[in-house]
Amino acid sequence: MPKIVTIEQMRAIEQASDAKGHTYADMMELAGRAVAERVKMLVAGIPDPRIAILVGPGNNGGDGLVAGRLLAQELEAVTVGAFLLSPREDDDPVYAAARDAGLFLVEKGDDKAQGYRVLQNLIANADVVIDALFGTSLHLPIRGDAAQVLKAVNKALVIRKNERPLLPYITPADPEETDRSAGPVIVAVDCPSGLHCDTGELDSNTIPADETITFAAAKPGLLTFPGATMVGRLHIADIGLPGNLPELNDVPLILVDAAEVGARLPERPANSHKGTFGKAMITAGSLNYIGAAYLAAGGAYRVGAGLVTVAAPQIIVPTLAGMLPEATWILLPHNMGVLNEAAVRVLRDEIDDYSALLLGPGFGQEDVTAEFLRELLLPKEEIRHSRAIGFVPLAQDEAGMQSPRANLPPLVIDADGLNLLAGMDDWQALVPPNTILTPHPGEFARLAGMDTANVQANRLQLAWEKAVEWGCVVVLKGAFTVIAAPDERAAVLPFATSALASAGTGDVLAGAIVGLLAQGLAPYDAALAGAWLHGLAGVRAETLLNTAASVTAGDVLELLPEAVHLAEQAR
Repeated sequence: MPKIVTIEQMRAIEQASDAKGHTYADMMELAGRAVAERVKMLVAGIPDPRIAILVGPGNNGGDGLVAGRLLAQELEAVTVGAFLLSPREDDDPVYAAARDAGLFLVEKGDDKAQGYRVLQNLIANADVVIDALFGTSLHLPIRGDAAQVLKAVNKALVIRKNERPLLPYITPADPEETDRSAGPVIVAVDCPSGLHCDTGELDSNTIPADETITFAAAKPGLLTFPGATMVGRLHIADIGLPGNLPELNDVPLILVDAAEVGARLPERPANSHKGTFGKAMITAGSLNYIGAAYLAAGGAYRVGAGLVTVAAPQIIVPTLAGMLPEATWILLPHNMGVLNEAAVRVLRDEIDDYSALLLGPGFGQEDVTAEFLRELLLPKEEIRHSRAIGFVPLAQDEAGMQSPRANLPPLVIDADGLNLLAGMDDWQALVPPNTILTPHPGEFARLAGMDTANVQANRLQLAWEKAVEWGCVVVLKGAFTVIAAPDERAAVLPFATSALASAGTGDVLAGAIVGLLAQGLAPYDAALAGAWLHGLAGVRAETLLNTAASVTAGDVLELLPEAVHLAEQAR
């Protein structure tokens, strides 16, 4: 599974690999090979391709020289030129091999006096530019001659948008997918030069990449804004690390891919029936938000739940029933179209038959609905002396005391359910352990009692910390959604698209998660798989419609089956 490691962790991993006999030279050769192979795909079909390499002083520059040597040796009629930020010794084996392979080599000292004319000509005439200047060995801000070199590179590049396409690394581009109309294709080695690989901070002269090839594991800065805008298409390349490295294997943070999701999806035997795949209850909707229940129920069905029941205010069920004939229905008491306390009793009569429960989409934030949610979650010992609610008789508990409390099935709380929780001082005591919470940054901020800007600035760390503190699985939505569990497991999705910044897409996500939860997946697994399937469906919708602006929640819902298929194929 792909991991996400810091610069310090990556150094420890490489050191451990070297100690086990897979040396730095071995890793560099494989890193250069990975870059060369990708560049060969990018220039396929281009007659007499020209490749420029920006070579830094460290191992990152060595990776670039290895790639240049391999390209010069393996491509016909290719011209490979390399600009060296600092001189390398003649007996440096990587440098000597590149020189002997016929690379055109120019050092900064020889070009500086000419105003970096050679460098700018190399860039301007290249089909592909390999950026191997700094990688992970970067300190910001970049100053001196290095800053001047970056400025010269950017001056030579055709002006392009600051926003790079944020596409999943799991789907490598074919050569024809790369747009050369805006100038040379920029391939960054490990990290775009000017991007801090831990923090995502950017130097003002950062070189924007069309593709980034990082090694062994992703780096946090590649998945953090503003740095993520400079990454382009992200690839994770194998550099042959030994399989028994605890320095890598013990890293708890993963970058989710199709294989990771496919391994979690339940098998679907031919002799199954609807009961095989669980029963999900969607408690959602109000008179003002009718569609939320439909989208959530559709999401649960599209990921394979055997039966989905929608429990909604009675007044909206006739409208919903015509939209979703596959569902069954529970008509709940309401006040002017929003759920009230009496709905608790109705749900209690039904809940034992269900394997997962979703609360929240489209609830609204009326006081009576807050009382409904509180009564549903309230621990037994605190409600033994409660008055009867609505028209359902009170049950007798084991001590002879009256209580409507029954164990809730595995639970997902989303949207207004989260907003209502945030208004309860004791909400953490009310929510059962391992409940899945699916907040966007604003909802997370309300639950945590902080401002949204702080959440966005510390997404990964806060999701990790609060999952442990709250005892819940947290799905912090947004670009590069974070999934964190109370046992400190955590994952990041490789998707960042405005296609999902549309009303109702969160309802589809919550439905997908509860649909997987109903099929018996553990809460963390259901959250991880559901979020990935939803994210990929959003990316696919943007691709099919040729724009993110036109994607609706219904489009995402319709493309969930394609995402499920891709995950199943990757098992």
